[in-house]
Amino acid sequence: MTLEEPLKKIIAKGILSLYSAEIHSDLIKLETTSKDYDGDITFVVYPILKLSKQNPLNTATALGNFICEQSDDFESFNVINGFLNIKLSPSHWANWLKVNSQCNNFGIPNLGQGKKVMVEYSSPNTNKPLHLGHVRNNLLGYSVSEILKFAGYTVIKANLINDRGIHICKSMLAWQLYGNHETPQSSGLKGDHLVGKYYVLFDQHYQSEIRSLIAGGLGEAEAKKEAPLIKKAQELLLKWEANDADTLALWTKMNNWVYDGFEQTYKRMGVDFDKTYYESQTYLLGKDSIEDGLKRNVFEKNEDGSVWIDLTEDGLDRKLVLRADGTSVYITQDIGTAQLKYDETQMDKSVYVVGNEQDYHFKVLQLILKKLGKPYADGVYHLSYGMVDLPSGKMKSREGTVVDADELMQEMHNTAKKITQELGKTEGFSELELSILHETIAMGALKYFLLKVDPVKRMMFNPEESIDFHGNTGPFIQYTHTRIRAILRNISIAPQVSTSALLHPADIELIKTLSWFPDKVALAADGYNPSIVANYMFELSKSFNRLYHEVSILGETDEAIKQNRIALCSLAGNYLKKGMQLLGISMPERM
Repeated sequence: MTLEEPLKKIIAKGILSLYSAEIHSDLIKLETTSKDYDGDITFVVYPILKLSKQNPLNTATALGNFICEQSDDFESFNVINGFLNIKLSPSHWANWLKVNSQCNNFGIPNLGQGKKVMVEYSSPNTNKPLHLGHVRNNLLGYSVSEILKFAGYTVIKANLINDRGIHICKSMLAWQLYGNHETPQSSGLKGDHLVGKYYVLFDQHYQSEIRSLIAGGLGEAEAKKEAPLIKKAQELLLKWEANDADTLALWTKMNNWVYDGFEQTYKRMGVDFDKTYYESQTYLLGKDSIEDGLKRNVFEKNEDGSVWIDLTEDGLDRKLVLRADGTSVYITQDIGTAQLKYDETQMDKSVYVVGNEQDYHFKVLQLILKKLGKPYADGVYHLSYGMVDLPSGKMKSREGTVVDADELMQEMHNTAKKITQELGKTEGFSELELSILHETIAMGALKYFLLKVDPVKRMMFNPEESIDFHGNTGPFIQYTHTRIRAILRNISIAPQVSTSALLHPADIELIKTLSWFPDKVALAADGYNPSIVANYMFELSKSFNRLYHEVSILGETDEAIKQNRIALCSLAGNYLKKGMQLLGISMPERM
């Protein structure tokens, strides 16, 4: 709210004038008026009744009259119970339009104030390609990074790749046994798809061995341990840990195949990273912190040599931080990697974009870092998000039924192409322009559908619903932008805003909606929540389309009103483009 601070001072002045009582303006709280009531800004008077010594109606009415007498920015007010709803005047909105049509900073305050934030996202395993769950993760991480950057933070986008462990060895072993020297080049498959094929193949043969052992009389748990394939995979892991040259060569070769595949997927998805960490280089970190914690009685050692931390007083339980044989567990690695990140970047905040199944893990991590006295512990933030389902049910990667990210993006492209052809509004487009348009619509639909939902919520992704040119979708917002661009293509000079021209209610609604932009971005940055920006983009699109349908723009006969509407169109187009850019979504010029 652009008048928030001045209005607080007027209210404080009114309390002093009316009731001879002083209150600091910082203690006055304002809200955006509910859509159910007439007004723009609401002040709840209950907290000041002890100062006014009058009932809520009289207090609010007296203050409302005082406020409207102080400035032309305030047109009228109404009182509902103890809520003073203040309506801003057309002259205020006209002045807002004039000021903001002449600048391009979108009114965003420098919330970051030089602070540094690391946002870690993606974090794939190198035994399979990225899937739908990874898509939500990547889009969240990228969008949060862009929003924070726009709000003035220095942002480091990080990716911690899980490139070691038994799951990697399973793919390696299957390739050794069944691969016949197959490569991405010989197979025509992306490298990550090829390696993922052997991960699935391992599991198929492994399950067959388990069934045979169970048929031979073993219990299921024992059969899983005794199956020859799992033993061979464990042997391969031991060789890797012992730096066996042949094992390391195979591991390097197959991982490079995967990295090449990932890079293609990331490029199409439109995400990037400033820094990449590898678990193979960090998994031994953290042991020094464990030793330090033992000396300071943060941890305790069991008789078998294992090291634990007791978090029962914090409402959790005992947590293993080092095995009896001295090997690390995941929490040990994360403690060490957190220190490494801080040593390298001195970040103020470390945001982990990880699914909500890891909520407990990150509570433990932050608690341990606090107990170890780490200066960056308070800055640890788990951006927890819900899983993504499809109408067909939950995804399971080991069974080979995962919703592959590459296939999903191509399916979205094909659907966008089909719908665009059916609409038949692309005359004059070259084949290249059409292909770019289909991709822009497809990725806009996918990204918007996934980002418009609050991250904490589990969600259902329906590809068909996402590509719709009506309703709360990416293509609807993109189409609104192209409608604006079509209008502005007929304009050769910059419009001149008049503060005296008559404003239609649709003009005021659009100006008002535009004025929310800085507050919405600030809320999204503060809460690491791109859905706030996404849904605001939908509201802004609806507001523009109301204007488009209710009044004339280029056909307006009053030149001053026409100039104002052209300026409004230009602002709306710029705000839509910038807001969608923060979501990682491109805006076409024509559709």
